[in-house]
Amino acid sequence: MLSQAQRTAILELHAKGVSRREISRVLQVSRPTVRKVLRANSTSVPEIQRPEKAEPYRQQILDLLASCKGNLVRVHEELQASGAALSYQALTAFCRRQGIGQTPVLPAGQYHFEPGVEMQHDTSPHEVEVGGRKYKAQTASAVLCYSRMLFFQINPTFQRFDCKVFLTGAVRYMNGAAKRVMIDNTHVVVLRGTGREMIPVPEMEAFADRLGFRFVAHERGDANRSARVERPFSFIENNFLAGRAFTSWEDLNRQARQWCDKVNSTYKKHLRAVPRELFAIERLHLKPLPAWIPEVYRLHQRTVDVEGYVSVNSIRYSVPIPWIGRRVEVRETRDRIDIELDARHIVTHDRALTPLHQRIMLAEHRPARGAGVKRSDSHPEEKALIEAAPEIAPYISELKQKGRKVVTLALRQLLRLLREYPRESFLAAVAEAARYGLYDLDRLERMILRRVARDYFLIGDKEPEGND
Repeated sequence: MLSQAQRTAILELHAKGVSRREISRVLQVSRPTVRKVLRANSTSVPEIQRPEKAEPYRQQILDLLASCKGNLVRVHEELQASGAALSYQALTAFCRRQGIGQTPVLPAGQYHFEPGVEMQHDTSPHEVEVGGRKYKAQTASAVLCYSRMLFFQINPTFQRFDCKVFLTGAVRYMNGAAKRVMIDNTHVVVLRGTGREMIPVPEMEAFADRLGFRFVAHERGDANRSARVERPFSFIENNFLAGRAFTSWEDLNRQARQWCDKVNSTYKKHLRAVPRELFAIERLHLKPLPAWIPEVYRLHQRTVDVEGYVSVNSIRYSVPIPWIGRRVEVRETRDRIDIELDARHIVTHDRALTPLHQRIMLAEHRPARGAGVKRSDSHPEEKALIEAAPEIAPYISELKQKGRKVVTLALRQLLRLLREYPRESFLAAVAEAARYGLYDLDRLERMILRRVARDYFLIGDKEPEGND
């Protein structure tokens, strides 16, 4: 079909006296087509009046679209079952032209931000290789909306503590804070509500006030509102993480900062500018940071276990042996783990993130050679039993070999029986148990109780002599 420009050219050439043959040759169209245009004497493209094959089934299509949940394949199957001679292509073309079952296409909007007004923050999951192992980590990113200055960090988890650590690093990197920080209704910040009705967690609201900004959230489903921070995630995954392996999480985030410096100093075609140059303007509009920013920390209350370790986030850190069983306070910061018994006794470890369930021991907490507990040494309970009743030493030796309970627990139970029951009944029951090879301490306790009942309590109706 000829366009309006071709039709105009045919009419203009004909008005100048050019023959139909010459018009056909110059414009490379057939002579019958030239004759039709000259006969119509109009530059407008005629509309094709073609009946729609699906028009007779319009109401049926609308009814089936609702019952088939918008699936046109099922609609076509039901139409064919009812006897309609209609191809699937004709059905989809009809629905597309008539707007049936189609989401209306809306033009993309545009958000304009003045310098220093907004910074957007969001997270995205990525797979990274750290220390030879692959982890599913969370990439936290922050972008200044005017200059597009980018800052991001990657951590194995992203909780409220990690959010405060990241945002503190972001405002330090930007050397200032925007008036508001846009988030996506994340539970890390949001207490309740969404969009304009969002109420932040008091802890996070106080943190934002200290740095000079406030949290705001976009409406649910309005992802375009945070497009400034959503766009770089694909760039991070396909550029920074592509083909890179890291020795540690510190190495990863150190390289991430270097990569941010490089990207922020690179010309951006869609901006037609360098973010670092735009930031020179925006920096003047950022709120200055406080003279002193307190270090973000998280407190834990722990009891030192019997091996001399304190567990924080499934990783165990060593403390001095005399602290075993004592209550300590653990202060977790971005880089350190401070374990405090009191003001004068504090142990500091480098904070580890992975792998989980590992033990970290400082050299000064390692027992000196030969100072540890020797396996050949007797248990304290065994020493107490032999000192109190030397005659049961052979039974204790056999109990350690043939008893079904853990040796330490069995010795503790035997020591309890010796201390709680009369000595004569205890020794007699042990002697009988040794004679028959009985090492079930629960049964031994019942044997002791039978002797105690026989010796110290009245059996039957017999009255003691001398009573009235």
